[in-house]
Amino acid sequence: MRGPILVADDNPANLHLVLYLLNAFGLEAQGVSDGAAAYEAAKSKRFALVLTDILMPKMDGYELLARMKGDPQLASIPVIAITALAMVGDRERIAAAGFDGYIPKPLEPRTFVTEIEHFLTPSTEG
Repeated sequence: MRGPILVADDNPANLHLVLYLLNAFGLEAQGVSDGAAAYEAAKSKRFALVLTDILMPKMDGYELLARMKGDPQLASIPVIAITALAMVGDRERIAAAGFDGYIPKPLEPRTFVTEIEHFLTPSTEG
């Protein structure tokens, strides 16, 4: 696996949980509380993966994704939505927006890291 991982979530408890789980598995992770801070962090440091909530202040997850995918320096970084959005059509909207993956909240601590591992492992491993 490679790192570091950027985590964006405006809920302090959720942010702490994700950072705790990643660190417990030996992964380097940095947390921010909104999409604008995530975008600035992504521009200043090379991340292997971005995990983002959808509903956040200043810049939501959709806008963060659009800005990252529109920036040639950041476009190749996988962006995973981690969200409690569960209304009819939300999963489809997340997929249609171009997220590389989707993990529903509440997170399952026992399986969370394995759900994101394939985004961190080079596909050329043999």
